[in-house]
Amino acid sequence: MANISVSQDQFSCSICLELLNDPVTTSCGHSFCMVCINNCWDQEDNKGTYSCPQCTKTFTPRPAVSKNIILCGVVENLKKTEQDYAHCSAGPEDVGCDFCTGRKYKAVKSCLVCLASYCETHIQPHYESPAFKKHKLVKVSRRLQEQICSRHNKPLEVYCFTDQQCICMLCIMDDHKGHDTILATAERTEKQLLEIQRKFQEKNQNREKELNKLINAVESHKRSAQTAVENIERICTELIDSINRRCFWMKDLIRHREKAKVSQAEKTIKQIKKEIVDFRKKDAELEQLSHTEDFIHFLQSLSTPAGSAESTAITISPYLSFDDVTKSVSQLREKVEEFWKEQFEKITDEVKDVQIISPPEPETREDFLRYFRQFTMDPNTVNKNLHLSEENKVATRSGKEHLYPDHPERFNHYSQVLCRESVSGRCYWEVEWSGNNGAYILVSYKSIRRKGSDDECVFGWNDVSWCLEISPSTFLFWHKHKETKIAFNLSSSRIGVYVDYKAGTLSFYSISDTMKLLHRVQTKFTELLYPGIWVGIGSKAKLLDSTN
Repeated sequence: MANISVSQDQFSCSICLELLNDPVTTSCGHSFCMVCINNCWDQEDNKGTYSCPQCTKTFTPRPAVSKNIILCGVVENLKKTEQDYAHCSAGPEDVGCDFCTGRKYKAVKSCLVCLASYCETHIQPHYESPAFKKHKLVKVSRRLQEQICSRHNKPLEVYCFTDQQCICMLCIMDDHKGHDTILATAERTEKQLLEIQRKFQEKNQNREKELNKLINAVESHKRSAQTAVENIERICTELIDSINRRCFWMKDLIRHREKAKVSQAEKTIKQIKKEIVDFRKKDAELEQLSHTEDFIHFLQSLSTPAGSAESTAITISPYLSFDDVTKSVSQLREKVEEFWKEQFEKITDEVKDVQIISPPEPETREDFLRYFRQFTMDPNTVNKNLHLSEENKVATRSGKEHLYPDHPERFNHYSQVLCRESVSGRCYWEVEWSGNNGAYILVSYKSIRRKGSDDECVFGWNDVSWCLEISPSTFLFWHKHKETKIAFNLSSSRIGVYVDYKAGTLSFYSISDTMKLLHRVQTKFTELLYPGIWVGIGSKAKLLDSTN
């Protein structure tokens, strides 16, 4: 039997315009809902004459209508068909069949070969025809193109764990050759899923461990910070109390000394005043005697002068001022401020060095410059053969001796100098050298000996200093009087020095277009480090700014 296509409009009520409900048919052949036609005729006031709402044919008397059984069956089948069609039709969230015309049905499968999606009806050739036997059917997908290798135009059937991406079979023989891969074939799906699940579970466990460690580190960091704040507050309070006690002691000492010496001086003043009164009295008596004619009385008066003892000469001390005391206290303040400045810089670096997540090791010059610090050479340590200039950032050796005042920290034999500032935490600086006899670029403990010509005074010839010797013909590293030859063609006169104090690493780099590692030391630093310079005759070395 042939299928007959009908429209829902053919079975709609012309009164309510909806699909017929309990359809009835009039003698003129038109069909209406039973309720609609009865309501229409109930409202007509035409003295026993009733008409068809569609063709206006009149009926007398009012026709008795009854349900059209055949039409009821047709309408019920039509409703069911419409419901089935609506259920299978593709909605806004569904993937529509690429082969449906007009209203599209839901797609049930997608083909990776055809790159199309099919409904239940149009997918049948893929099941029945041998021509589609090798086609790859997958769960319906909106992103079919994403499942095709953009390079080889083949289905993505392999997962590469090495690069963490899906690839095709040809990729295995190309860019992913030798990588850790898993095929996506149906017979291995369960095994693959278990393997993938195992690897992701392992990664998840590792991340959970890292998360717990990080959470614990954060809590430990907070506790440590709070403890440090409380300890610093306590220590600073004690320090302030100690300074106040010393201040009170000095003021009390001065006041006691003042009181004692003033009391002693006031006694002397009182005695001198008494003597002056006696002298004035005697002078008045002598004035009267000068007019007497009794020379015997005059002579007797001269033999009994006022005051029975000789006056003691008074010498005023040149040390009556407390200016020297004030000067000494001012010098103490300067030394304390200098010491505090050095220590506070160290403390600042140590605070910055406290990390929850360790920053990566620097690789580029931009990375190193994050830890850049400007140093200046200390005039109190410079040898007389060196001349400092440009705000103590340049050391030059010309063969001429310079007049420097004696200082316990000055190197008196070798042409070398230490910097004023110490190294702490992560620290980076750069030095530029020039000349025929080269220079030493180094770090040293402050405890290095300054006086004499033995090994303990030479940079790199003892266990308290580490230095890089550079010249047009020599490239060596020195420590404990042992040399390490460095095989490198020096193409730049600029050297970068990087110290990670806590990690105990000291690295020297040649700086040109890139950072080239020359030598690295791994040790444990036990004292504060200070940058230093040794300069050969006719050479100079300059501590660079970060902007150079």
